[in-house]
Amino acid sequence: MRVRSALLYTVLRLAAFLVPFGLMMLIPILREYYWLSAIFAALIGLSLSLLFLRRPLEDATAGLAERRTPRLSDEQVEDAAIDEPPAPTA
Repeated sequence: MRVRSALLYTVLRLAAFLVPFGLMMLIPILREYYWLSAIFAALIGLSLSLLFLRRPLEDATAGLAERRTPRLSDEQVEDAAIDEPPAPTA
């Protein structure tokens, strides 16, 4: 897995939440109801990530999918080629 792409996506997602949350905490009424600010910031962060973070998400998931696919060793490939029956000739 490419650690850089996963780390970049994580940092951008955190920024998409923390920046709106910080801006809302500047408003006096929302400072009292910090839980409401957190809910709004989560909704804004989710919306921003769906709109603008598609490419970093694809890079991170491609790295995860690449890591999950089993890799065959040379010996396994050779054994599979030997075990296959010969193709019928016409």
